[in-house]
Amino acid sequence: MQNRFVESFIGRLRDECLNEHLLTSYGHARRVINTWRNGYNTHRPHLSLNGLTPIQFATRFEADHNRNRANL
Repeated sequence: MQNRFVESFIGRLRDECLNEHLLTSYGHARRVINTWRNGYNTHRPHLSLNGLTPIQFATRFEADHNRNRANL
């Protein structure tokens, strides 16, 4: 099962990042991939998070957690 998630991620990386840029050096590749990774991990909505970005999901979790603690 773990391989399925890795293959899905690699395909998405290739389609959305690597096929879109002509990488001229190792340093250029690192900058392009880091920019894509940052957007993917922080700004892009994920279906597994009910359409929220990871930052929205984490913030919502913290707010819910704090609200639940106040009700104790």
